[in-house]
Amino acid sequence: MRRVHTAALLGILALTMVGAKHGSSSTGETTELSGSLRIIGSNTVTPVSTAWAEAFMKLHPKVNISISGPGSGPGIAAIIDNTTDIGQASRAMRPQEYERAQERGVQATESIIAWDGLAIVINKGNPIQDLTMDQLARIYRGEVTNWKEVGGRDARIVAASRDTASGTHAFFKEFVLENKEFTPRALFLASTSAGVTEVSRNRNAIFYAGLGYVTPDVKVVGVKKDAAAPAVKPSVASVNDKSYPLARPLFYYTDGEPSGITKAFLEFGWSKAGAQLVEKLGFVPLP
Repeated sequence: MRRVHTAALLGILALTMVGAKHGSSSTGETTELSGSLRIIGSNTVTPVSTAWAEAFMKLHPKVNISISGPGSGPGIAAIIDNTTDIGQASRAMRPQEYERAQERGVQATESIIAWDGLAIVINKGNPIQDLTMDQLARIYRGEVTNWKEVGGRDARIVAASRDTASGTHAFFKEFVLENKEFTPRALFLASTSAGVTEVSRNRNAIFYAGLGYVTPDVKVVGVKKDAAAPAVKPSVASVNDKSYPLARPLFYYTDGEPSGITKAFLEFGWSKAGAQLVEKLGFVPLP
């Protein structure tokens, strides 16, 4: 099954903003874009999609874009079931998901739209400054349960996590827990904003959140690849140079190559204006 990646699609950006605003008929005349676009999936990606949609609909008043963010799993399922135009995800589709799509006649096509640094956040009253990848894994597997075991005060750790519908949950499980199970004592939450709020109110909580969701109410800790490595915090620079261990791409999935309104929407997202919106939200635009 063929995937379309960012490098292959960037060539379509030769269209100007005026050209993107109009579609061409078979007679060579231009017609204003009109119609609807459905986007469903990742809670992490929703702010990017929402910002792009608001700007795009101002350029194209006859286009209506609806967005919902229940999680990457539902977004990918919607593409497989052909009930959405775009499935947004903070994790890559799995081989078995591609197989299900193919069985249903859907050519699931992947496009990277931006990058993210998965920030590890704790309460501002917590003295911890950094954690290693191994310490994070042991905390979320339930092997470390007290902050004093990682250099903090004597207090029970509250490990907050996204729920299993989340692509961020899946990414964290794969790249931090090495596909081992979360501790049964973990506090599973339905949204990233709920996790950030929990940390801001709970001195003993820890959570992982996309950069775009980090607020001044929480503290971002540095992450070390191992005990000897330097602690690195997520930023545009550390995500771009891959020095931050928890950098990840964000995805759109479509049925086949994007066309019509979907194609024009992606062209806008990859334009300078779209990239500025990505960066304003705290995520990392494509180079």
